Amino acid sequence: MQGDGLMQIGQAAERTGLSIRTLRHYEEVGLVAPSERSTGGFRLYTEDDISRLMVIRRMKPLDFTLAEMRQLLDALDQLRDANSAQETRVAAAEVLAGFHQRAQHAVQRLRKHLDYAEELTNVLARHSADPEGSGR
Repeated sequence: MQGDGLMQIGQAAERTGLSIRTLRHYEEVGLVAPSERSTGGFRLYTEDDISRLMVIRRMKPLDFTLAEMRQLLDALDQLRDANSAQETRVAAAEVLAGFHQRAQHAVQRLRKHLDYAEELTNVLARHSADPEGSGR
């Protein structure tokens, strides 16, 4: 980590659990750009950048598209901006409410899939423990 709290891309990747390639991709598509560059041109990330990356990381397994990720990040930015107009903040809150509902549905779907996967592993465990099929 840099002395001023800035992280190079490898450190940001480690903190977020995302690959360096993924971080570069998110920069290319405009989701998260590093806040600074070193004099040598290295990407430098702040804690705020890490927070944005964590939002994206959490959205990925719920099948949100890059455009949806951008929309959610924009809404979060509008809510954090003390200078946002009231109507802008209300609209951003509505966007977040919609994403919240979708995320809840996705979690329910994933829990159901996890239940199925656990059922399968239990069946497989029983059969591998009893290859003769005697049922004991």
